[in-house]
Amino acid sequence: MGILVVGSIALDRVETPFGSREDALGGACTYFATAASLYAPVHMVGVVGTDFPQAHLDFFRSRQIDLRGVQIVPGKTFRWAGRYGQDLADAETLATELNVFGDFHPVIPDDLRRVPYVFLANIDPDLQIEILSQMANPRLAALDSMNYWMAHKRDSLAKAISKVHVVLLNESEVRLFSGEANLIAGARAILSLGPRALVIKRGEHGAMLILSGGSEANLFMVPAFPVEYVVDPTGAGDTFAAGFMGYLAKTGDLSEAGLRRAVVHGTLVASFTVQDFSIDRLRPLTLQDIEARYSAFRWMTHFEPLSDVDVNRLSRPILA
Repeated sequence: MGILVVGSIALDRVETPFGSREDALGGACTYFATAASLYAPVHMVGVVGTDFPQAHLDFFRSRQIDLRGVQIVPGKTFRWAGRYGQDLADAETLATELNVFGDFHPVIPDDLRRVPYVFLANIDPDLQIEILSQMANPRLAALDSMNYWMAHKRDSLAKAISKVHVVLLNESEVRLFSGEANLIAGARAILSLGPRALVIKRGEHGAMLILSGGSEANLFMVPAFPVEYVVDPTGAGDTFAAGFMGYLAKTGDLSEAGLRRAVVHGTLVASFTVQDFSIDRLRPLTLQDIEARYSAFRWMTHFEPLSDVDVNRLSRPILA
């Protein structure tokens, strides 16, 4: 089944201890669509300027990414510049030029309003709400956000969160939005707004899935896949979302077990992303590569139960 993604398409300048890139293809929409297209058809909604290279549009089309929702308008494409330190934990933003993205108002083509899976990347929460109002009851809607919107548009973000099934945030964002120092308490506060699941992206420490409900049985944790050489972490969160949403769209499995496997897929896709600049590691990536790493990861993290476990619980519907 198809996935509709709305977000930024950018040209980035990135510096890490391992080198730098100028005018690298970037943006949340770009990273997500490139990775998710390995799992399911992707419909991209975004905006670029007339300076956006044709080669990048040709690449999207080569991945069978639908570009009917991409606006090409007079002006310059959104640009971001950032620098990572030795630990590669967080980027220092050197420059942000919104350009045509600053006036972006997404318009969903009529025939795409029934796409069953929707991912709202990190954009103004008022736009996220606007997009959801154009969609016809998606089977699964998820959103990402950032600290800026939490500080400046908290009420709008809370409303957007109440309208989706899954929220994806990093640790600091969970704490900031919820006002809770403890991640579990913060997650419960966010889930109380209405979503059925929260995925907490924890970078080099992996990821956490917390389902609505108050028991420990509704929590799943996975470590990060060990990568020996991390080159550029830009876009890792967006490709995590791509693996997560892509797996669910491919399988249609919205059970607890399906959501757990989706978190693992997100973790693994992100582990490929960080191995090169921009989307360069994703260009040759195949679903078979991801599945091979999945098998290796499963062996790394497997351990035996103390006693027999009732696995039927994992098969119950969560988002249906």
